[in-house]
Amino acid sequence: MKTILANFNKAFESRVRLGIMSVLAVNSSMDFTGLKETLEVTDGNLASHLRALEDAGYIIMEKSFINRKPNTRYTITEAGLDSFNSHLQALEELINKK
Repeated sequence: MKTILANFNKAFESRVRLGIMSVLAVNSSMDFTGLKETLEVTDGNLASHLRALEDAGYIIMEKSFINRKPNTRYTITEAGLDSFNSHLQALEELINKK
């Protein structure tokens, strides 16, 4: 049991961070508004969780303009995907432990 828990990643314990990583793991990227609407969170709440994941190196942010309007997109990094998959595997092992 201790080895399973050792593979849990504290960065993904929050519902919002788990949601962000889940969305980005199955989409090539998503903009701030799309994440906000999908996860049904406030701007400030989402921004703080995105910043934490970015600081950890799990996601990257890219700013651009679309029709002269600013657009911020997020993409999961290879390290982020590896860490997230390890976390999911640990969750599955815990659930399936008898």
